[in-house]
Amino acid sequence: MIEGSCQTFVSDCQVRAAAELISHAWDPVVLSALRLGPTRRKELLTRIAGVSDKVLTQALRRLRARGLIVRSGGAGQAGAVYRLSPLGESFANGPLAQLAQWAADNQDDLIASSATS
Repeated sequence: MIEGSCQTFVSDCQVRAAAELISHAWDPVVLSALRLGPTRRKELLTRIAGVSDKVLTQALRRLRARGLIVRSGGAGQAGAVYRLSPLGESFANGPLAQLAQWAADNQDDLIASSATS
């Protein structure tokens, strides 16, 4: 646990760095989908209901730039296979999975809070 290093909540705080990894709505969804193993882009489009081709492309580019996923094979994006990098695996199987579990455990309270606000 990080203690004391973020007490002033400055812009270079570790909390901000971690929050940026999930700041785009589809990025954590893509990471979660890739937890199932290496996947072609078209398969991701099918697996992730509601994401557009453009938004998926943007998410894949962001996640590659952050070193969370790796693209291999294929001359273009259509034939490429995406997988989690070791860093992406540690994030997707660690804090992201824990956040998802917390959301599932507290879903009723979260929905009730949304309804009253």
